[in-house]
Amino acid sequence: MLIVIDYGAGNLRSVTNAITSLGYHAKVTSNPADVLEAQAVILPGVGAGGDTMASLKKLGLAEAVCRYVAEDRPMFGVCIGLQVLFTGTEEGGWHDCLSIIPGRVKRLPAGLKIPHMGWNQVKQKGVHPLFKGIPDKANFYFVHSYCAQPEDKSVVVGETEYGVPFCSVIARGNLVATQFHPEKSGEYGLRMYRNFLDMAKVSPAKKSRQR
Repeated sequence: MLIVIDYGAGNLRSVTNAITSLGYHAKVTSNPADVLEAQAVILPGVGAGGDTMASLKKLGLAEAVCRYVAEDRPMFGVCIGLQVLFTGTEEGGWHDCLSIIPGRVKRLPAGLKIPHMGWNQVKQKGVHPLFKGIPDKANFYFVHSYCAQPEDKSVVVGETEYGVPFCSVIARGNLVATQFHPEKSGEYGLRMYRNFLDMAKVSPAKKSRQR
């Protein structure tokens, strides 16, 4: 079962439409039990990290996500879904996050147009199955004002330049996450979702188109 987590603010329709276009079925849920029973999980993101964490905790989803990831099961975090994986965020004052990946989420440097919005390149920092069939420095769609700074740089598998280089893709075991929105990133964004589902060994609901 493929789960898309609904905590009240995620970009659910775009994500589920992308998954459906690939020939897969996703269940949208806010039930922690569904997360713990899932074969693969997508944690989408729109909004502020502090508000996202408050919703995840209120719904009992924070504990479920931490337990799921601790078991090294497949999860894909998107935008805020990447940021809340870290120790905490400085957005709107300090907010504790899930502490799955040690590090902080900080505002993009002063002097840049904020938010960082639009297409930008992702430089691959190594070979990873998430990038299968995706060329180095392919463009993806970003909308964010904060970026993650992992303590352990080995989790960074993709990097993007906006004034300064920042972490745009992380991977650790079966956990992957992107600062950009694959569901808004055309062919390569869809290919990234397909790669994740292949990694998770999720079976399509019907024969999907090759991309």
